[in-house]
Amino acid sequence: MSTERPVLVGVSLKMYFGHRQTLDWCEAVGGIAAGHEAVRTGAVELFVIPGYLSVTGAVERLAGLAAVGAQDLSTADRGAFTGEVSGTELREVGVSVVEVGHAERRRLFGETPEVVRAKTTAALRNGLAPVLCIGESHQGDPSTAAADCVAQLDDALREAAAAGITGRVIVAYEPHWAIGAPAPADGHHITTVCEAIRSHLDDLAGSGVVWASSAVIYGGSAGPGLLTDIRAGVDGIFLGRFAHDPAALTLVLDEALALGTSEPRLP
Repeated sequence: MSTERPVLVGVSLKMYFGHRQTLDWCEAVGGIAAGHEAVRTGAVELFVIPGYLSVTGAVERLAGLAAVGAQDLSTADRGAFTGEVSGTELREVGVSVVEVGHAERRRLFGETPEVVRAKTTAALRNGLAPVLCIGESHQGDPSTAAADCVAQLDDALREAAAAGITGRVIVAYEPHWAIGAPAPADGHHITTVCEAIRSHLDDLAGSGVVWASSAVIYGGSAGPGLLTDIRAGVDGIFLGRFAHDPAALTLVLDEALALGTSEPRLP
């Protein structure tokens, strides 16, 4: 894995915070980012994914410091789809990344590979970078997990590729068995799987299926200290509950700063 790539650090707040708490958190994170050398020099690309109601407030508070994302999007761009939010709307209010295919969406809301495929296409169609969450269901051999994840990536992109729709894709490797666990997957497992995904993603970029700026990050009980162990195999890290305390995010930015700098890529 080339260390010339900037470290991509993402945070999803899921539904843990209320609206006011989310905005306060964004204020704190914006202050940290504005003063941190890792963000100023481009050593880190930072993105934040709050709940829907807080998206516009996050865009305002993090402008120029972090990209803001959404946790889901509709497969359609407009129409009679009560309760849905389209990629068109998200792009209009300043969103640039969107989660697709998270394990919780698959498990709790029945999202099938077909739905993940359609949402990936909708994101790319609207100029959004899908944070495409893939991972194996059960803990096992890393080479088997890698093959499974590459197949998931190809399937998610199949519809967009057939339509000639391309863009940046952020692959978030999150083994389902590590989400919410006391500890992340071990470093060897993470780097083995992510290196295979990265190699395949590079092949897809060479074929014009995705942009060369596409990236692979690890999530699943990720927190401070992990990035240093796995940087050789990943482009970054996807944080959840461990970033609820902005001070923990500062520690991750400190880690990233020690790992080299590059120019930022996120829009």
